[in-house]
Amino acid sequence: MLGFRGHFSTKFRRYSTTLGALRQISADDCAAQECRERGLPDPDDHPEATTLVIAHRAYAGHGHTPGESWLAANIRRDIADAREIARQVRADLDARETAGEW
Repeated sequence: MLGFRGHFSTKFRRYSTTLGALRQISADDCAAQECRERGLPDPDDHPEATTLVIAHRAYAGHGHTPGESWLAANIRRDIADAREIARQVRADLDARETAGEW
């Protein structure tokens, strides 16, 4: 990256374009493509026309649903049981080896 550490495009504005400019070009391109696909007029041809954008965001919650919590608890219990069984088997094998049963 020309001897620079990190992302190359964030180092010098004179070297390249800014990320904000790239995002704006991408947004403009997406808007133009959407207008073409929907058959909407070009906003540059009708400067008095506006587009109403309605956006609503609501908090959807956090964490697991009750079913996911149940599933996670069962998986955790199964893993703990499997580890305990593995410890017991390992201890039995070590005891047999020490006693010379092999």
